[in-house]
Amino acid sequence: MNEKTFMREVAGRLRCDDRRAEGLTFAVFQELRDRLTPKEAADVAAQLSKPLKVLWTSLDRPDRHVRRTEEAEFIGDVRRIASLSDDAEALRAVKAVFAALQKALGSPTGREGQAWDIYSQLPKGLKHLWMASAEKP
Repeated sequence: MNEKTFMREVAGRLRCDDRRAEGLTFAVFQELRDRLTPKEAADVAAQLSKPLKVLWTSLDRPDRHVRRTEEAEFIGDVRRIASLSDDAEALRAVKAVFAALQKALGSPTGREGQAWDIYSQLPKGLKHLWMASAEKP
């Protein structure tokens, strides 16, 4: 999936413009990537188009540690990075980006291939959110 299609997917789910979708995607990508091992994060990056890969790898550090957090903290972190007004808005953004990422990775249910590898590294609360994102909006 190319960047334009990805952003349209996110924008359509959130009823926002592509520029806003890109900012929200950046925030979610940063937080999700930091919850994966560096090797898994590199595997995800390898499957993304170049512009999406740039969003995914921005601000990454090779010496980083995996951040183990549950859903509420993850949503709060996305809200803070994206300067969103509340957790409900952040939750909608996370679900939209997770769904688009699953599609980009060729996983209609969030349980196939690279999407499954992401799922397997997430803590329980984020696993639930990952799977809920695969459902139709």
